[in-house]
Amino acid sequence: MHLTACPDFRRAADRREILRLGGLGMLGLSLPELLAARGAEPAAPRPASPTFGRATRCIFLFMWGGPSQLETWDLKPAAPVEVRGEFRPIATAVPGIHISEHFPLLAQRTDRLCLVRSMTHDNADHTKSTSFLLTGEPPVTSTDRRAQWPNIGSVLAALGRGRGALPPVVQMRPTVPGDVPRFVEESQGQFAGWLGGVHDPLTIDDDPSQPGYRVPDMELSAQLSIDRLDDRMRLLARLDRQIAGKGDVVAQQDEFRRRAFDLLTSTATGRGAFDLSQEPDAVRDRYGRNPHGQSVLQARRLVERGVPLVTVFWPNDGIKNVSVYWDTHSRNFIDHRDRLMPVADRAFAALLDDLEERGLLDETIVVWSGEFGRTPRVGQVNSDAGAGADGRDHWPGCFTTVLAGGPFRRGHVHGASDRHAAFPSADPVVPRDLVATLYHALGVPEGQVLPDLAGRPQFVRPGRALTALFG
Repeated sequence: MHLTACPDFRRAADRREILRLGGLGMLGLSLPELLAARGAEPAAPRPASPTFGRATRCIFLFMWGGPSQLETWDLKPAAPVEVRGEFRPIATAVPGIHISEHFPLLAQRTDRLCLVRSMTHDNADHTKSTSFLLTGEPPVTSTDRRAQWPNIGSVLAALGRGRGALPPVVQMRPTVPGDVPRFVEESQGQFAGWLGGVHDPLTIDDDPSQPGYRVPDMELSAQLSIDRLDDRMRLLARLDRQIAGKGDVVAQQDEFRRRAFDLLTSTATGRGAFDLSQEPDAVRDRYGRNPHGQSVLQARRLVERGVPLVTVFWPNDGIKNVSVYWDTHSRNFIDHRDRLMPVADRAFAALLDDLEERGLLDETIVVWSGEFGRTPRVGQVNSDAGAGADGRDHWPGCFTTVLAGGPFRRGHVHGASDRHAAFPSADPVVPRDLVATLYHALGVPEGQVLPDLAGRPQFVRPGRALTALFG
């Protein structure tokens, strides 16, 4: 933990450490530090704009591994067979918009989607290029997490967004036990970077589709009852009163501790948010009884209760071959058809319907994207991993990101790719501008600065907002 020069903060931190070493801890949790993110910095004044700050929450569905644009959102049926592949485009709810035959549910819902078919950048490395989409900035060379750029949700946390009992930023990374590589954990852009660990997301690696699903630090230990927890709260309050000249920062720490207590003891807005058994079976079935579907449902439950941003990473599904996640170096067509697209189609469609039915879609942004796309030609080699005769390699030159909700246009396609979906042919969009657009919709103004760990002001909103994406 990085400490500032503030004497009150030092006293609060020292006291916390003493209590931790003495066995009291912070209620046995680090949650107060996470909750402290909410009061850290005021946001800059908001400009007058019908789209600025229209959204209050965001769900980022991150298809880690790089979905093929040619198999999903941007098919090229007139291209040579080695480019167009095996899938056919189908008509959708919006005349003139065609997407893959293996997205039949989403095809019925394109009237709620904004397809950006001209995304582009220049980095073909999975774990580095994630920084572009999750922060808006290029990856850094350092492996030090604190030298990296902060996640969008961490910026929102540092600006004080989300003031309920729940953490202000959460990420779902469900994994299946086994020896399959877990590349997501190494990816840049997941955490708070130079904003400091206090703004890191609550990370959930457990599989929400399993009966034993639990969230770290959300359960009381068997030795700690609610009554004992309440006793600790009273003891800590007495210790606070004994500190002479108690300052505002120490008082804030008391408030963060109270929220952590509320989170542990509340079944409605606290722990209850993570209890998927409270959902009707029909709703759980609609999302899909699988790690991704239930993670998306979990995200809906969290934003509904005031969490500003939840990232749902595509799960490590335990399948060990040359193709894992959406990284289809081999079995490109088999895996897109059987393993990937049906699950993604069902969960995304269910989320759109659920948010609309609950009256949340107008103020909730949904982003569906990977870190890049796939090579235009089947078998084309563009990275050290290469590609088999039935696979596509990494390709950052052109890919599709899909937006929904908030101020974004519905039933709209922005930009276009060339005849092989290799590069943008109209209105190229770089991730920096996409992230600036998300920040605009979430009410983070141009010129917003936040201090890094050394106290230096840093701009947190990159690029320029793409007003053409707004309705």
